[in-house]
Amino acid sequence: MSQSPTPEGPGSVAGAPNLPAGFAQTFTSRYVDTGHLRLHAVTGGEGPPLLLLAGWPQTWYAWRLLMPALARDFQVVAVDPRGVGLSDKPLDGYDTGTLARDLVALMGALGHHRFAMVGHDVGMWTGYALAADHPDRLERLAVAEAAIPGLSATPPLFGSQEANDRLWHFAFNRLADVNEQLVAGREHLYFGHQFATKSAKPLPDHAVRHYVDILAADPQALRCSFEFYRALDTTIAQNRQRAARWLSLPVLAIGGAANLGASVGATMRLAAADVETLALPDCGHYPAEEAPEAMLSALTTFLAPYRTGRTVSD
Repeated sequence: MSQSPTPEGPGSVAGAPNLPAGFAQTFTSRYVDTGHLRLHAVTGGEGPPLLLLAGWPQTWYAWRLLMPALARDFQVVAVDPRGVGLSDKPLDGYDTGTLARDLVALMGALGHHRFAMVGHDVGMWTGYALAADHPDRLERLAVAEAAIPGLSATPPLFGSQEANDRLWHFAFNRLADVNEQLVAGREHLYFGHQFATKSAKPLPDHAVRHYVDILAADPQALRCSFEFYRALDTTIAQNRQRAARWLSLPVLAIGGAANLGASVGATMRLAAADVETLALPDCGHYPAEEAPEAMLSALTTFLAPYRTGRTVSD
């Protein structure tokens, strides 16, 4: 496992803006060599391992408001998946089966055979794949604010204006090249619009700038931000096969009441028997940043049996 050189720049703990007080005393950035690629993870805390995976177009930074409290009970691993932040940006491998294998390899390299996971947005897609493909590795799964392509019902092309406003980026992001050409140089317009229209409580300007600046600074980062969507044909085919394998682990499904709400739980009940659903009031698509106290409370309750039932960390 490689931990050097030390990650630096805006994507690292040392370069991230407006972190909670004392954050850098608990958490450090590190590179982890999985054997196939190098991933950037922010780690800290004590207790059983807990993997945090954000969604599009965010990085590990999305979890910053929850991480200090979680670190009191867990070894927290907030990761940038392939293509994101300071992690490697290969040309392919953005289907959720490959993304899940990346994370299993990451946690194994860190010494964690079994772990719990929280996934948001595309991180929810990957969390479902990990739970289905690697059931021996995951103890509990919390997910937030996504439908799962190939599992959830496919919305009609000519849906309502509300549905179009929420979902139009799916078709745009799947394009081969023209989307990159249209967004390059206008990253703050495109991604800023996504953050502004999907949140019930505006994210801080410094956070939006942080996410968008990271995407704008590297053409490969912009390309990779679309690759998760360009791989959807593969992911959908995988999920149709996964649907035959019922998940037995406990699942917490979190929605923002002003966005997906209870539909997150409805999606997970298509795949799992033990699903708890929670809709956070006055919250849109970004619960870890819009409603951090409510999300932390929900995760603390949901993860308590995992925390108290473990005496030795893997």
